[in-house]
Amino acid sequence: MTQTTAPRLDRTDRRILAALAADGRLSWRDLAAQVGLSLTPVMRRVRRLETEGFITGYAARFDERRLGAAFSVFVQVSLERQAEEALETFESRIAQAPEIMSCYLMSGDADYLLRVVAADLESYQAFMTGFLTRIPGVARIQSSFALKPVIDRTAPPLG
Repeated sequence: MTQTTAPRLDRTDRRILAALAADGRLSWRDLAAQVGLSLTPVMRRVRRLETEGFITGYAARFDERRLGAAFSVFVQVSLERQAEEALETFESRIAQAPEIMSCYLMSGDADYLLRVVAADLESYQAFMTGFLTRIPGVARIQSSFALKPVIDRTAPPLG
């Protein structure tokens, strides 16, 4: 097991990350004002944070319900075997499904945890029976329906 070292970020770097996590569309000037730097140093720091992989991209957040994805379902998937080939097959197949918003390889009872969005119960059932159950090697599927989001953060603790 490899151990990762904590990234070396100073207080200003963390303030930049927190400001961008709260609003990724901040102008350079507004960002500089929020973190107490002038324009050029803040631009330089953001570029460095991008180059070093601390910032991996920028994205808009959408209201899934307004876009027709009213149901958020957490799906535990267990495979018949945990051989590398079976894992690769499963992962390549689920990458093709736009309904799958996230997927994690897990320890514990299930091999994978997925977050799936669907318009309604019938749509989810069609997705599950028409797609998920047809992936070779799937042994068990357990679905849990989210009642409401409580916390949905965009960044980990930045200290």
